[in-house]
Amino acid sequence: MNAALKPLDGITVVALEHAVAAPFASRQLADLGARVIKIERPDTGDFARGYDAAVHGQSSFFVWANRGKESVCLDLDQPAERAVLQRLLAQADVFIQNLAPGAAQRKGLDFAALHPRFSQLIVCDVSGYGDSGPFRDKKAYDLLIQAAAGLISVTGTPEAPARTGISIADISAGMYAYSGILAALLQRARTGQGLRVEVTMLEALTEWMSYPLNAAHYGGSPPARNGVAHPAIAPYGQYQAGDGKDIIFGLQNDREWVRFCTGVLQDPGIAQDARFSTNVLRVTNRQALDGLIAACFAPLTRDEVLRRLDETGIANSALNSMHDVWDHPQFLARERWRDVATPAGAIRALLPPATLSGVDAAMGEVPALGQHTEAILAELGVTLAA
Repeated sequence: MNAALKPLDGITVVALEHAVAAPFASRQLADLGARVIKIERPDTGDFARGYDAAVHGQSSFFVWANRGKESVCLDLDQPAERAVLQRLLAQADVFIQNLAPGAAQRKGLDFAALHPRFSQLIVCDVSGYGDSGPFRDKKAYDLLIQAAAGLISVTGTPEAPARTGISIADISAGMYAYSGILAALLQRARTGQGLRVEVTMLEALTEWMSYPLNAAHYGGSPPARNGVAHPAIAPYGQYQAGDGKDIIFGLQNDREWVRFCTGVLQDPGIAQDARFSTNVLRVTNRQALDGLIAACFAPLTRDEVLRRLDETGIANSALNSMHDVWDHPQFLARERWRDVATPAGAIRALLPPATLSGVDAAMGEVPALGQHTEAILAELGVTLAA
């Protein structure tokens, strides 16, 4: 197979997007070879450009979610520039937007307005709550959707709930938008007609919450907040070695418990202790069990503990910092890093997780604000008044 050929070569995506959810979706399409034309506000652009300045003075959010795109600045309050967007849509396969509630419809950019003019165009709308229902006009940010979907209620410690450390509501919506667009492209290949893909952050994240939802609704109570510990298995969670470094490991059955006592704790007699003979009893007596484990680990380094766990066949991981993850030997061994160009110099980025045999991910450059405006206007044969 020609590695230069990408699955979405020839597909054009117009993205009227900001923040994370829609940009993350369209970046997946760009990595598969789609041409993604990102429409940004003049002067300010996608406001995610200003979230931080961690990456050579650029936003860590923006460089992550916007590689491989062409940036075009258009002021959609100006009729001539709205007409440019319409020209782009006439040539596009996909239009994705995550404007504020109701904004796309007010601008005539909803599916009902676009489909009669561009019958093959796939329109993907990403929003917080959708365009119907009592919450349709409510603003939605990642943290708010984590709260609305109940994720915060089951995350954290018994004393305090917590948000997840990443924008998981945005990411879940972005991934459903991405997969929905791919499905719509397949459907269009059969029917010749574009269709609407609607994704809401609330529905995307709540789908991921189905396990605790089922547990609470049918079982009477949600999983307890236990920090890093597993609520129903012991030992399973975070433990510290004598050098102060943390480890996560867990057991799955009583056979592993016996092996753990022999190979890791190196005290087979503990396996015979009546307080710990079954998982239910180990959970009941977790505090005493954790004390035994802490005493065993106290003279050992983290590497020594990990070696014992590996040699005994107990699933484990170091509790890695961000720096540890960046230098993870598995990524290096599997050659997962690539250089990506940005306006401030090259950065390293991981390849997309789904590896297609015989296909290289595009991994295009991160655009400067308005970098491609002039070229695309020339391509359309359009001149805008100064």
